[in-house]
Amino acid sequence: MEFIPINKDAKMTEARIKKYEAEKIRLSNMLKFENPLYLQGVKYIGGIDEVGRGPLAGPVVTCCYTPKKDVLIEGVNDSKKVSEKKREELFDILVENAESYGIGIMNEKVIDDINILNATHKAMLEAIDKSTIYPEHILIDAEHLKTEIPQTAIIKGDMYSYAIACASIVAKVTRDRMMMAYDEIYPQYGFAKNKGYGTKEHIDAILKYGPCPIHRKSFLKNIL
Repeated sequence: MEFIPINKDAKMTEARIKKYEAEKIRLSNMLKFENPLYLQGVKYIGGIDEVGRGPLAGPVVTCCYTPKKDVLIEGVNDSKKVSEKKREELFDILVENAESYGIGIMNEKVIDDINILNATHKAMLEAIDKSTIYPEHILIDAEHLKTEIPQTAIIKGDMYSYAIACASIVAKVTRDRMMMAYDEIYPQYGFAKNKGYGTKEHIDAILKYGPCPIHRKSFLKNIL
């Protein structure tokens, strides 16, 4: 099993070696859903996760991430447990070392038209379709998709599945970057900081300036 550290140039002190060994064990424990599939001969396992169900503005973003079977990347975890700085560092490493990955994005108009759950499922299927290699089995964070691909739904999957955790980081960084770009267009709402979530400052801005084009109208019914 190849282990890829975030900082490849770090001096290999005794303390760092011990840290790496502990990290390898932690990551190996996150393969408890993947390993039985590998033993069955499944080569391409796609972990699927979403980011952005709850915000008042912006898209829901999903990722289907198929890791390389014999590669573990330091620091991979549920994106909510990884700092923004580390997520940014991991993003490029994850993309470079993926067997395959795809991103699905459904904007606020789709969310308003078909509701957030259906929009999330549609984005997940898009992420699969955009993968460069079609997964043979998918692991999903607590969802079930209408697809012929064999699938396993895992409660809190981004905590317990390596593939889903990889997907959660790629999806999170992708969406955060989009919201940073929107912040430059609509600076009054603080999207760079709140990422579209309903913070007090964000809600106050909506009440003061009204919604902007990327706000989800169906999410603002209790505010306006």
